[in-house]
Amino acid sequence: MERNEQKARLREAVSAILPDMRRVGQFIYDHAELGNREFISSRYLAEELGKLGFAVQYPYAGVETALRADLQCGEGPTVAFLGEYDALPGYGPDHDRVAHACGHNWIAAASYGACAALARCRELFSGTLSFIGAPAEETTGGKIDVLRNGGYADVDAALQFHLSNGTTISGERLTFLAMDSLEFTFHGRTAHAAGQPHRGINALDAVNLSFAGINCLRQHVTPDVRMHGIITDGGAACNVVPDFARCRFYIRAGRRSYLNELRERVLNVARGAALMTGAELEWRYFENPYDDLRVNPALQEALRANLAALGVEEDAPTRAEGGFGSTDLGNVSQAVPTSYCELATGLGPDVAAHMERFLEGVVGPLADRTMSIAAAAMAMTALDVFQDPGIIR
Repeated sequence: MERNEQKARLREAVSAILPDMRRVGQFIYDHAELGNREFISSRYLAEELGKLGFAVQYPYAGVETALRADLQCGEGPTVAFLGEYDALPGYGPDHDRVAHACGHNWIAAASYGACAALARCRELFSGTLSFIGAPAEETTGGKIDVLRNGGYADVDAALQFHLSNGTTISGERLTFLAMDSLEFTFHGRTAHAAGQPHRGINALDAVNLSFAGINCLRQHVTPDVRMHGIITDGGAACNVVPDFARCRFYIRAGRRSYLNELRERVLNVARGAALMTGAELEWRYFENPYDDLRVNPALQEALRANLAALGVEEDAPTRAEGGFGSTDLGNVSQAVPTSYCELATGLGPDVAAHMERFLEGVVGPLADRTMSIAAAAMAMTALDVFQDPGIIR
């Protein structure tokens, strides 16, 4: 049987299991959980993959809500389909609903579908299918913890899709920035702000000077850089000189190497603020450092060809240059040959991830269509790797 015929069989398998993908996506949508609290969703996925005959490790790699499921079908490469399942807060009429406005329920269901389709057609290839799910992509970056603990060490290729307001396949347009999460804590000395201000050391002044210094730094960095922060602690009473103040910044750049240089410049700003005020500085990463995304060119071209066979082409750019984010998939992509695609929801270019209306594309008829495309494209690309491992070399 030629490979095109084999891929046609995979597409048929995806169509047959669409009700199962729909059920998985709906269940995770209905049980939306914040990052690192996805106990229901991760356990459910572990159980569903176990029903397909996969050997399940749950928890996985020392991460409480991470999981791995493997189906060994002879000797050959290990191809992993990556799952996410954390949701976002602040939705609904009262802004108190946790919801999948980034479509991570859909990601989990699509990767599950790729596993299920290949499991039905296991006689077509030799190798190991893996589903690796990790928590908290939106916050602390669970994939980074799994990676740090060796959870991708034996993986030869990693594949993942994401919903978006347009379809993007080209590696040069899939721009995700490296990001460091920096927390600055300043310690000063209290005093009466009117009676004896000269006895105080104002920790909030150090925070404000840090913001001023970083704002001055903006004109002396490359155009891809993004720096944005908040004050989390700034004092308790206006008539007391604050002896404690804290702020947090996300610092992003297109490449990790440049971000490492930029981080030192930002740290020097905070050190200077401490020196000017007499405060003492402590700093730390309050979330995992994210690396920039690097898709494997040959793997990405195989994915493009498979999407074309499914009638999917890349959209023309619909967003202004520089509309970038960050993802913990970037760290995985630096260690494992990775393929990634953003697939249009069908809601139009003005409805983007994290918007309330984006929820209309993560379950229901639109989601059925896009899940089927993503599962089929990933399964077909995995088949290319299994039958021609040189793709990833």
